[in-house]
Amino acid sequence: MANKKKEKRPPIVSKTLFYMLKVINKKAKGLYALYFLKFLGSALSEVQVLLLPKLLIDELELVINGADKAAHVKPVIIYVALTLAAQFLSRFLSNICDSHKNVYSNITDMYFQERLAEKCMEMDFQYTESSEVLDKQEKAKTGISWYSGGAVSIIDCFFQTLYNIALMITSVVIIAIYCPLLLPIQIIGMGLITYFNYRNQLIQLRDFAKLAKHNRVFGYVFFTLTDYRYGKEIRLYNGKDMMSRQADYWAQNQSDIWRNQAEERVKNDYCGDIVNAVRDGISYFYMGYRALKKIISLGEFTMCVASASRLYNSLLGIAMGIRQINEKCNYAYQYIDFMEYPSAISKGERKVEDKPHVIEFRDVSFKYPGTDVFVLEHVSIKIDPKEHLSIVGLNGAGKTTFIKLLCRLYDVTEGEILIDGVNIKEYSDEEYRKFFAVVFQDFKLFAFSLRDNIALGDISSEPKQEKIEEALKLSGLYEDAVKLDNGLDTMLYKSFDEKGTELSGGQQQKTAISRALYRNAPIIILDEPTAALDPMAEYEIYSKFDTLVGNKSAIYISHRLSSCKFCDKIAVFADKTIKEYGNHNELVNIEGGIYAEMFKTQAQYYVDSTKAAM
Repeated sequence: MANKKKEKRPPIVSKTLFYMLKVINKKAKGLYALYFLKFLGSALSEVQVLLLPKLLIDELELVINGADKAAHVKPVIIYVALTLAAQFLSRFLSNICDSHKNVYSNITDMYFQERLAEKCMEMDFQYTESSEVLDKQEKAKTGISWYSGGAVSIIDCFFQTLYNIALMITSVVIIAIYCPLLLPIQIIGMGLITYFNYRNQLIQLRDFAKLAKHNRVFGYVFFTLTDYRYGKEIRLYNGKDMMSRQADYWAQNQSDIWRNQAEERVKNDYCGDIVNAVRDGISYFYMGYRALKKIISLGEFTMCVASASRLYNSLLGIAMGIRQINEKCNYAYQYIDFMEYPSAISKGERKVEDKPHVIEFRDVSFKYPGTDVFVLEHVSIKIDPKEHLSIVGLNGAGKTTFIKLLCRLYDVTEGEILIDGVNIKEYSDEEYRKFFAVVFQDFKLFAFSLRDNIALGDISSEPKQEKIEEALKLSGLYEDAVKLDNGLDTMLYKSFDEKGTELSGGQQQKTAISRALYRNAPIIILDEPTAALDPMAEYEIYSKFDTLVGNKSAIYISHRLSSCKFCDKIAVFADKTIKEYGNHNELVNIEGGIYAEMFKTQAQYYVDSTKAAM
């Protein structure tokens, strides 16, 4: 059997560091000046700890051994003054850096959040229904924030590691001169501690992968508990206990992961503490012995003690810095990896021409990604310019999937879709969307003003009052809209405004229709546009259907077959394909036909309902 080549692992740390440096250079250049000031402050602190005590003690030792006091008073005063000045300046510079660093951290964090939001909105629609991609999104979100701390935290570790390298070199020079045997003691101790820290890092990285899905579900459950939109269902179905059980279950799952992690980590922490104790004991015994033998002076002993401490701290800082950089970069790389996630469908560059459009499905079959079951098979249909097509069929017949394929939210599995004889894959994504104004069955409104919700239909220019009012009048919402407290500027929902309005289901549907009409696209798609409307409002929409869509092509999905009379053609979906095709009069007269039976059933329902009401 031939050896399989191992997949080359990307240089995560170097790539992430370079990426973060680019972000800092773009959004927070002043951070470099802060690190320079912090380096100066830290250097002053080391001078205060390493050098000045040695000089001061040496002066005092000379006085104790009989030297002229008057001759050494001035140096002592100078060293004390320098110590105080170094301490003050060190803290002053450190405080300035820490306070301003938080500002840059917030700036870069906002940048990452905005980019992540943009990526989520720009990704191909099919990814919104992929658990794998949603898990990657959660890893990206938590990896660049909670776990890594963001760009400033990563670069902070990087510069702190560089500083510790400089401190290590200084400490090594001092120790090599005065207490050379301290070097192997510190290095061996540091190596053992690094090993135990590395084991803890592996535990953390392992659990990070587990927590991605847990965090997503955990967040959803607790978001639902506090979201007022679910208030009616939770109260009317007494769902509080069920929701609380779900919250307890996922909270317990997370707690178990953190508890197991802590139990595993504590063993390595204990081993590190033992190594530290042994290292300190041997180090102080060695330095004390040299001082007692007068091989080194008291000042040099003090400097060696401080240098040994600084050497250990610098080695620990380097090891921890490398570990943290590696750890943080691995977390943050989840963000970079997500941002580079490839498109599911290829985009062309062709532009939309300003002319009537012909739509054609040629032998199209489709199965959703990750499944082997076709939901549409061998669908062929041609929709002429300005034609009004009604699509009917039982639930699950593939009607909405047909629309998703036409809007290119998914690519066909087999066959092709053409507009004006051109495969839709040749159009650019942005240009292709200009073809359509769509109202899906599960449309969404936003917690913005009514004006903004409608103007969202066309963001290519500033909202136009007359155009918005025209769309509202066509949908039948205008009279309700002008009665609102702030008219078109009334906020929807109460998420951000206590005076926001809660539109009825029918008003929401009319708002969605208004948004589609405001777009003024050449092809209008309405997926159950009257599902939430009362019979009178439904009749109003039907009666002016031609006025609503004008001279545009229209595709209309509905379970209410009386609406089909307003359309030129009707496509009946069943058994994953188009079973019947024609106008209302043709289809209703097919003996035993699907459409005829559906229409007869619905007509009988309305007759029975009328008799019952009399």
